[in-house]
Amino acid sequence: MLSSSAAVSDSGRPVSSSLWRDGDFRRLWVGQTASQLGEHASLVVLPLYAVLTLNAGAGQLGALRAVAQAPILLLSLFAGAWVDRWPTRTLMALTDAGRALALGAAAVTGLLDGLGLPALLVVAFAVGALSVFFDMAYQASLVRLVKRDQLVRANSALEGSRSAAQTGGPALGGVLVSVLSAPIAAASSALFFALSIVSIRRIGRRESIPERSEHPARIWRRIHEGLRFVAGDTSLRTVCLASAAFQFFFAAVMTVYLLFLPRDLHLSGTAVGLALAATGPGALLGSLLAARLPSRFGYGAVLVSAATLGDGVLLTVPALHGSSAVTVPALLTVNFVFGAFSQLVNVTVMAVRQTVTPDRMQGRAAATINFVGMGLTPLGSLLGGFLAELWGTRTSLLVTAAGTLLSPALVALSPLARLGRTLPAPPETPAPSA
Repeated sequence: MLSSSAAVSDSGRPVSSSLWRDGDFRRLWVGQTASQLGEHASLVVLPLYAVLTLNAGAGQLGALRAVAQAPILLLSLFAGAWVDRWPTRTLMALTDAGRALALGAAAVTGLLDGLGLPALLVVAFAVGALSVFFDMAYQASLVRLVKRDQLVRANSALEGSRSAAQTGGPALGGVLVSVLSAPIAAASSALFFALSIVSIRRIGRRESIPERSEHPARIWRRIHEGLRFVAGDTSLRTVCLASAAFQFFFAAVMTVYLLFLPRDLHLSGTAVGLALAATGPGALLGSLLAARLPSRFGYGAVLVSAATLGDGVLLTVPALHGSSAVTVPALLTVNFVFGAFSQLVNVTVMAVRQTVTPDRMQGRAAATINFVGMGLTPLGSLLGGFLAELWGTRTSLLVTAAGTLLSPALVALSPLARLGRTLPAPPETPAPSA
């Protein structure tokens, strides 16, 4: 059994202190933060451009979000198999370069008044595809860079940086779209990806890439190994099902939400960006809590309670009416609470997954969970657009927000809910075939 708190490293120094003294970890942290900032800005810029500039309807916005999320379903398993065989930092730098080029091209096209919906769909798909590879790579990179007794604190630090990105990205994207233009906002995202490349490429420590066999298995066999491993582990199987339920309904919620704020509540692009940005400070708090609460109250109790509170607060959004002086503070509060408890769940789940997974399976386990957990998000986005046209945004928000509560219900009925203050060691696995 491994201690979930991992308070002291092998050298006797506090883990949090030894982590930040590690220059390579700091470079990974800076690179991941910049990359996440660029990604979260683009996630607001592209839909807002579609709604405010191209006057996209509910169905078109649902299609745009579905296209951006489709790579999760199409590419996650392949990305995991690649990550387990190649240097993760090289993949991270290459994917950031690709996203910078895609958004840079969108900026130039937009400035020339040529950024229509078809071009926007291409950019959204390209950025989404490259994001799948980056996300798989940075999760595996962390396991190769730090010791296992540092994983909880290291995940907390990286998720904290993602929280900062969730604050700055939507706010920056919303402000630039509102004050200047979507092409300039897209260009700003590209610059953050460039900063990420510089930082990641400066990491000097050699990666401990899992040993390959003399005759590597075909990619389909490696993918099958990942699927079989996750399906055979009760905890990981439950994470997949609960994540799939949440991500499906949350994708529907966000599609309706991005229509509800500017059209029903009459908020500007700046106000929309600020409202979405409130999840960032909340997520920062959630990251800090994740470093302490599971080791004090137990992983299972934290997962069930945090998921229920975080998802439940979304039910209050459809009740909002009135002027922006009332609705904006209310949205900031809701998004702060949602961000805090969602991040607490995210960090806790990642610690569970990384701890029970052998090093050689990290990429494929993450990819399998990503594939199953988020593979339905394109359908959720389409559902959100369909329901908004059929029932209107207010009713659709209530129904889809209620659907997210299926996720904590699944966890509560599973062995995950009974996890205590420590996590099991990873199981023994056969000799590598990859």
